[in-house]
Amino acid sequence: MIIGVLKEIKPNEYRVAAVPDTVRELVSRGHEVYVEHDAGKIAGASDEDYAAAGATIADADTVYTKSTLIYKVKELFPQEFKYMTKDKILMTYIHSNAHPEETDVLLKSGCTAFAYEDFRDANGGFPLLKPMSQIAGRGGFMAAMHFKQAVHGGDGQILCNITGVDTPVITIIGAGNSGMGAATFAAALGNEVRIIDNSLKAMEAARLALPPNVTFLMSSRANFVKCIKESDVIINCIMWDRTKNEPLVWKKDLKMMKPGAMIVDVACDEPGAIETCSSTTHTDPTFVVDGITHYCVDNIPSAFAKTSSEMLASATLPMVLEIAEKGVEKALKDNKYFMRTGLTCYDGKLTLAETAVKQNRPLTDVNELAESF
Repeated sequence: MIIGVLKEIKPNEYRVAAVPDTVRELVSRGHEVYVEHDAGKIAGASDEDYAAAGATIADADTVYTKSTLIYKVKELFPQEFKYMTKDKILMTYIHSNAHPEETDVLLKSGCTAFAYEDFRDANGGFPLLKPMSQIAGRGGFMAAMHFKQAVHGGDGQILCNITGVDTPVITIIGAGNSGMGAATFAAALGNEVRIIDNSLKAMEAARLALPPNVTFLMSSRANFVKCIKESDVIINCIMWDRTKNEPLVWKKDLKMMKPGAMIVDVACDEPGAIETCSSTTHTDPTFVVDGITHYCVDNIPSAFAKTSSEMLASATLPMVLEIAEKGVEKALKDNKYFMRTGLTCYDGKLTLAETAVKQNRPLTDVNELAESF
């Protein structure tokens, strides 16, 4: 199969879907790989590195037109829509429920599209979200450390345990992968870390991996009020259930927060768990509501492009190989979990329930589709 690796055009997105080692593995298995010029430059992979691994370096138009499988990181932008045709297979973070125009294009084109964020394993985990979530959680805490500095407009509080001053309180909403990433970093610096979650199972698992300066609270209004009042930083790390009508942290709650306290939203869902959060960019990362600084960058891992790209490529390669070596139909028929759960659309049929509900579109059952091949 011919596989194309694109340079991302989303502002401040520096990750690349495949690193040279990925290309080397694909080529060794008989596949042909095109890589867009400078696709991995900021992530630490030069055109020469890719060429040495066996790739052909080309411009975006050539990569799109020559390739069957389009291997990306982020959603499509309007200038990329024209390349989606029935013979194309797209693999990327699609986020179709948040991009109805993109969904229209994918369905009308008849292409096959797989969304990294929806792949699930047999245990219900999200294997292609996990590595980026871990980085996002750590990066979110690092952002708080940065913007709490007085030279960056913060209140000048250092987020670590120092003898003679009060220990900072960091509240993390969610005990999942990004929450664990944030908690690991915050706890290692001696902060008083609190994790709020609605799953005892998740918190019990987290407790085994974290030090004793991390405490765990069940999700309740009383516990949220306590943490809102006492925290120096609140970090939201949960993907929001879009069927819920009420946030966990309301705009009115900001008045209870300490002067100089900060909110970091790693999930960046709109609407999400925190009413006042809306996505920002690395270029303009923060805004202030009622005196509270909010950091809501929706692609935190891009700031760590080299590490993120290596982790993402390692996680996605097995799925890419499955498609490249079996073809879409056989890959879907053989793999109930990984491949079927990741499918967004096929031949004009939408197979992702969340997007169908949110955008009021007809839904095709992915299992029935796969068994029909």
